[in-house]
Amino acid sequence: MMNPNLAQQSADLSSLPGVYLMKDKSGNVLYVGKARDLKKRVSSYFTEAGGKDLKTKALVGKIDHFDTILTGTEKEAVLLESNLIKQYRPRYNIILRDDKNYPSLRLDIDSPFPRLSIVRKFKKDGALYFGPFASAHAVRETLKLICRMFKIRRCKSINVKPRTRPCINYEMETCSGPCAGLISQKDYRKGINDVILFLKGRSKTVIEDLKTRMMKAAEARNFEAAAALRDKMFALEKTLEKQTMVASDFKDRDILGMARGNETAVVTVLFIRGGRLLGSSDFFFKKVQVWDGEVIESFLNQYYEKDRFVPDEIFLATITEETDFLEKWLSGEKGRKVSILTPQRGEKKRLVLMAGRNAQHAMETHAAASSEETGFLERLRHCLRLSRVPERIECFDLSNLAGSEPVGAMVVFDGLNPNKSAYRKFRVRSAEGADDYGMLYEVMKRRYGKADDDKPFPDLLMVDGGKGQLSVAVHVLEELGLYGRFDVISIAKKDKERRETEDKIFKPGRKNPVTFGRERDLLLFLQRVRDEAHRFVISYHRKRRAMGYEKSVLDTVPGVGKKRKALLLRHMGSLERIRKATLEDLLKVPGIDSKVAEEIVRVLQRREL
Repeated sequence: MMNPNLAQQSADLSSLPGVYLMKDKSGNVLYVGKARDLKKRVSSYFTEAGGKDLKTKALVGKIDHFDTILTGTEKEAVLLESNLIKQYRPRYNIILRDDKNYPSLRLDIDSPFPRLSIVRKFKKDGALYFGPFASAHAVRETLKLICRMFKIRRCKSINVKPRTRPCINYEMETCSGPCAGLISQKDYRKGINDVILFLKGRSKTVIEDLKTRMMKAAEARNFEAAAALRDKMFALEKTLEKQTMVASDFKDRDILGMARGNETAVVTVLFIRGGRLLGSSDFFFKKVQVWDGEVIESFLNQYYEKDRFVPDEIFLATITEETDFLEKWLSGEKGRKVSILTPQRGEKKRLVLMAGRNAQHAMETHAAASSEETGFLERLRHCLRLSRVPERIECFDLSNLAGSEPVGAMVVFDGLNPNKSAYRKFRVRSAEGADDYGMLYEVMKRRYGKADDDKPFPDLLMVDGGKGQLSVAVHVLEELGLYGRFDVISIAKKDKERRETEDKIFKPGRKNPVTFGRERDLLLFLQRVRDEAHRFVISYHRKRRAMGYEKSVLDTVPGVGKKRKALLLRHMGSLERIRKATLEDLLKVPGIDSKVAEEIVRVLQRREL
């Protein structure tokens, strides 16, 4: 039942912008939202609840009280909402976990000989950005195509470094050789202008220009240049046939479509650049209890919060209450106009329907995959006789070399997939020597001694090792009063000397390992989890050893202290390069005089790395 006082409390709120926190009887934050008019937005939950869908009614029924925070501007409300969501991680907020930035192409037009590079962040540096592309493979293939057709340089230096002979890219006919003076800056710029038109979707304009230049070259009896222009024109026409043209006005747009299931929502974004569809991405959210408009608002706030490209237009299927404010926020402060539209007819409406169909398809595919995953995990629960379905699995592994630089690591699987954002590394502090049991004891005490909402308990804990490691895990959980809160197992490799045919799974209180029979796919999955933990801890251990070695070797050089060591590593890049450097190379490092350089050569080049 809804608290009858909530409607009256909301009616007494201010109409200023701010943030509201919906809480239950225990004071837990259920939902965080922002509004340019707090009174109007918060009151809508309690005075219009009858008109909302059943999911929203379920959320309202759990609200016991709410808090509000006034802000000076709507922009401050957006930033505060984002921070509070990260702090409380409310159950009913949509949280954009896939915060990766998709690859784009960057063109530094201020350089005398601009080059294209693949980046994942947009910066306000005066460069041109094209994208995003849906996959790294797509952007690499596009870059290869451009280099092959327009022969722009591939070298990574900001400015062209003069060379007596061009690099292998020139020999492969994917570069015009500006480093060797084989093309003028003016002619190189013509190619760059064609690249810009091509990436903006104006390929037909480029083709027409190439055709005109080809005819002029042929009339001037410069047949070699005419043939080169002809080949480039044909390559562009062939590429154009493969691209999907979805809009005739060549604008950059993001098209958002949404589909909803049982407490699940999918938002699909179609990336349209220059009127052509570059790709799409799907974002899944669980336990969604608010109406569609609020889902879209929250998604827009989080999706464009970081260094992400914002197109001129964003199309939505559903209008939101905060559209005007979102347009101002996304437009920024430099007079640029970003429009958020809900098309009602024609070509633009078709794009929105396309995004909606893609979202619905993603929802159905996800539901089918989730059903299959649920069946697999249920089989795993039954086979291992677990107390619950292992929706979250944590696995620990350790690594050391003769007791040096001991480390531990934990990997997390949500269902059948790794959740890399939840991985943890541990630098072992107390255990001495190659004491695997002591290392595991310390690592697990540090992990489970401080579990909270941001680091929830697993459904299944797995340690790499045999019965000894399993006993340590049980002992730690008993000390912390956690034994029985979740299941625990260990996984040991097969003993070839005993002619064992498969790895073994041990459980507390059971003498013999678990037998899988015909359900060997369950064991293969547990092995995959263990192997991921092993990969992760080994990579961390190698990094620690490398850091320790660099420290120990450079510290033996007379005259090299903390500051000079940092300068050397920053300037040279690695210890290997320092070892191979000549006296002249070392003297170029700031703060390194001839005496110190001689000592570096004497000490490092006599030691075998």
